[in-house]
Amino acid sequence: MEYRLLGSSGCAVSALALGTLTFGNETDQDASFAQLDRFTEAGGTLVDSADVYADGRSEEIIGRWLAARPGRRQSVVLATKGRFPTDDTPNGHGLSRQHLALALNASLRRLGTETIDLYQVHGWDPLTRIEETLRFLDDAVRAGKINYAGLSNFTGWQVQKAVDTAAARGLSAPVSLQPQYNLLARAIEWEIVPACQDAGLGLLAWSPLASGWLTGKYRRGEPPAPGTRVVENADEGMRIWNQRGQSEQTWQVLDAVRKVAEGRGVSLAQVAIAWVLGRPAVSSVILGARSLEQFTDNLAAAGLQLSSEEMQLLDEASKPPAPDYPYGEPGQSQRSRRIQGGRF
Repeated sequence: MEYRLLGSSGCAVSALALGTLTFGNETDQDASFAQLDRFTEAGGTLVDSADVYADGRSEEIIGRWLAARPGRRQSVVLATKGRFPTDDTPNGHGLSRQHLALALNASLRRLGTETIDLYQVHGWDPLTRIEETLRFLDDAVRAGKINYAGLSNFTGWQVQKAVDTAAARGLSAPVSLQPQYNLLARAIEWEIVPACQDAGLGLLAWSPLASGWLTGKYRRGEPPAPGTRVVENADEGMRIWNQRGQSEQTWQVLDAVRKVAEGRGVSLAQVAIAWVLGRPAVSSVILGARSLEQFTDNLAAAGLQLSSEEMQLLDEASKPPAPDYPYGEPGQSQRSRRIQGGRF
């Protein structure tokens, strides 16, 4: 297992992380324990959860696993999140001090630990000033309840505002951002990745397999098979199926992933994960699987190093279409002319 620093912090994390969204829902406690055991035995350290995963059951399962494995807590970098509704009261959601205080204490209780290593705000809150959120996180660091603060699902300007506000107020700065990132979702490269690179935030990429699309289980011109998430999630699943399935680039990406996988004798999933591992600013890639078999296959991506030719093939197949000004070709060509003219 490779280890990388969590952004500009001094905390080392495994390049692959165990995501626990399925724990307590699609994955029962025994199967969850098996994934946690397999992960840590392979040298994995970063375990990621959230208070809303399975209504708190995910955190509870992790807490019971830690209690049943004396000594494991020291080697695990424990991450969780707060922001979304945990009850139906007016302060039962958001990034206010009121809600986060309740959410953090509840997560600490469910996880059975005195300190959460990485506490992430699960999304932007337009109703709460970012200074209030950051001051709460800074107080939590000073109180020893968390070691580091992180962000999740923020846009580029939101990342920059959080970082700048923390610097201006002398508060603990966030060290990471958790965004969706995969070969079918590269839009973060236009604004979010550069913002994180500039601010020294490490990316914790979730959904590296694009909800199963990059495993090759969906085929052009064929309806999704029973038991897949597209079918089980009904309306939302079919919306994504129609959106991605009708895109020619989706199938071009899958063809490229399949070509690399067949050439290496590995699964499509391992190739897709290895591609994300090779992207700039990525500290760790979050794996989430229903079964131990799926998780074991995904975990094997830790030993897969793609060549520059393979990365280029995947890059070109998955290159996102240029958005409108100022991100498209005009802006790029202007920058190129300025560089050539010696003005940079």
